[in-house]
Amino acid sequence: MNPKENIFLIGPMGAGKTTVGRALAKRLKREFFDSDKEIERQCGVNIPTIFDIEGEEGFRLREAKMIDELSARDGIVLATGGGAPMREENRKKLAERGIVIYLSVTLQEQFNRISHDKNRPLLKTDDPRGTLRRLMKERAPVYETLASIKINSTGRNMRYVIERILRFLRQREQKKNHPTSSGKRSRHDNPQH
Repeated sequence: MNPKENIFLIGPMGAGKTTVGRALAKRLKREFFDSDKEIERQCGVNIPTIFDIEGEEGFRLREAKMIDELSARDGIVLATGGGAPMREENRKKLAERGIVIYLSVTLQEQFNRISHDKNRPLLKTDDPRGTLRRLMKERAPVYETLASIKINSTGRNMRYVIERILRFLRQREQKKNHPTSSGKRSRHDNPQH
């Protein structure tokens, strides 16, 4: 695979983007970034504090700037925030500047993984499960349209997910080097699991 080609992980909170991204970057000997962590580092405060001071819109503006900055690099693995692909400018940059991989997760598993995480301002509500359900309904179609592959991380260990991504990347590289006789390739080379 082209060492300059970026890999972008998208998906809902709790899908394992940061954990998988960090391990994947290590396997590929690349730099890893988490857009939320980079925003916190730049601002010197955590995401909930940014939400409290600037609201969600203020945070989304910072997020768009960070995604533009990070996606302009070469050969990185980037875990994006769950809401990042909802902004058209972010989708455009991710699609143009790298390979987009969607890590999906069931609502139950998502809830189990993040229900006690205090760093999730969108879940500061009377009905966090309902919020997750609503966000999933809004965001999943966008994730699916943007990504080259969807990998379900529910009940999977990290090694399985990483091997699945690496297999997809190898197959993608082979197809690029040996296109089919028709020359046509689907945008979703292997959209499921």
